[in-house]
Amino acid sequence: MVTAAERLTLVPIGPQHTEDLVVLHAGPDVAYWYAGTWTHSQAHAWAEEMHERWEREGVGKWMAYRQTDGELIGRGGLTRTKIDGAPCLELGWLVREQHRGLGYATEIGRAGLAFAFDQLQAEEVVTFTEVHNRASRAVMTRLGMSKAGLIYRPGLVEGHDGVQPSAPFALYRCSRTPPTAA
Repeated sequence: MVTAAERLTLVPIGPQHTEDLVVLHAGPDVAYWYAGTWTHSQAHAWAEEMHERWEREGVGKWMAYRQTDGELIGRGGLTRTKIDGAPCLELGWLVREQHRGLGYATEIGRAGLAFAFDQLQAEEVVTFTEVHNRASRAVMTRLGMSKAGLIYRPGLVEGHDGVQPSAPFALYRCSRTPPTAA
């Protein structure tokens, strides 16, 4: 199901998006956060997995294209995952460097939250990133998500080279209905 956001067209990822994923992950800024560039076979395998998730779970990641000219902006959306053994719906986004600072990550995030709450009837959505990823944390705040602590998983640690086995990730949450003041 193709979704229209304010300025973007969001298309469920499938094998036909392999080349766009290679382009997206070729940028040095993206490669930094995702442990290197993706080969064609890595991108194809990930695209196949996303297609299967859409088919099996009714949720997955989208490719994001600018509506005015079809330019590849990035990707984002939702996946089902577990945090501390509990199932949850995780929101994520990735925007090409040349399109950063223009509100596209926030737009992808808003579309993901709307899909989660309106289409999937989810009660809560989580998102997380390495603690030193200030740009993504700023998007989380703009989306109205609240800090919920730290989780540890393989990832990047500021000041260290390569993926570490237990990196701290900032965890944020957003509920369908905001908490009421006591």
